[in-house]
Amino acid sequence: MTEQTNVISINGKEYDESAMDSQQVYLISQIRDLQAKANSFRFQLDQVQVALNAMTNSLIQSVETEEEVESKEA
Repeated sequence: MTEQTNVISINGKEYDESAMDSQQVYLISQIRDLQAKANSFRFQLDQVQVALNAMTNSLIQSVETEEEVESKEA
């Protein structure tokens, strides 16, 4: 069985996570969690942006259709 080590790169230099103290390991965990959250928020923002565009386009189309109907009735 092979042992897997976690090597991280900071400013172009590689560090073995197993050689770090508990505070450094804690900070790495925090950074990883924050990166995952940021990715999740970007994913959600993409979904919201698409929905917002769809709703905006629907409103524009509805208003323009209503104006066309009103101009034909006049």
